Amino acid sequence: MKIIVAGPGCARCEATEKVVKQVCAELNLPAEIEHAYKVQEYSQLGVRLTPAILIDGKIVFSGRVPAVDDVKSLLTAGS
Repeated sequence: MKIIVAGPGCARCEATEKVVKQVCAELNLPAEIEHAYKVQEYSQLGVRLTPAILIDGKIVFSGRVPAVDDVKSLLTAGS
């Protein structure tokens, strides 16, 4: 599973990345986590509102810092 956190590096984007990493650790998920900081990079991915989370290329969350439970739901939805 490849997870991309998209955003310019603001406090909300960093908080989102922290939540994603925390949930992956709690669920023991072997995910590849990246952060797309450049506007050109994440706009090419279709991101219009940051922070955003993409899982395997699909935008699954955007516009605010997600709660831990939100990310858990996203990451366990396919299980």
